[in-house]
Amino acid sequence: MYLPKQFVEPRIEELHRIVRENSLGMLLTNTAAGLEANHLPFLLDGDQQAGGILLAHVARANPVWREVENGDDVLVVFRGVHGYISPSWYPGKHETHRRVPTWNYEVVHAHGTIHVRDDEKFLRGVVARLTRQHESDQPQPWKMGDAPPDYLAEELSHIVGIEVCLTRLEGKRKLNQHHETRDREGAIRGLEERGNHGLAQAMKGTAK
Repeated sequence: MYLPKQFVEPRIEELHRIVRENSLGMLLTNTAAGLEANHLPFLLDGDQQAGGILLAHVARANPVWREVENGDDVLVVFRGVHGYISPSWYPGKHETHRRVPTWNYEVVHAHGTIHVRDDEKFLRGVVARLTRQHESDQPQPWKMGDAPPDYLAEELSHIVGIEVCLTRLEGKRKLNQHHETRDREGAIRGLEERGNHGLAQAMKGTAK
């Protein structure tokens, strides 16, 4: 990933936040057929350290778990808030016209090694934790115990577990850090007027 120094996000807590708040990751693997991409909801298992583990599952019918060897290098990409930035939002544009469009975004590249886990105990644990994470804000959270045991066992037989042991995290937050304050503030106002409050808030929290 191209990483100009002003856009590097080195704080592990911020990288973990982006992963946890944007858990649908793009798993990139290098197979005999070439590069493959699979989009999976991941669970980050780890504290505020560079290491950690990403947990997920795939359909048994998905060939990815047969196309990789345990220990193969993989990349998982997590994209956070993002949006188009119009030069018309910059006060400086109206004075000199020396401004151009751009796209602001947050992204984390998680490098690691993949390991296939085809056992029911592991799968039950991953599904239970993913369920708790994503059902927590529901008025009546669904839990695995709500499903009939035979039905749940049948469903679990159709998936395979994936574990990615992290070796390196790279973070990029391209949020107009290199622009003068008034142009940054103009871009924030433009985003808020169009309802992109997440990106606007991220830009507010990033010092120039």
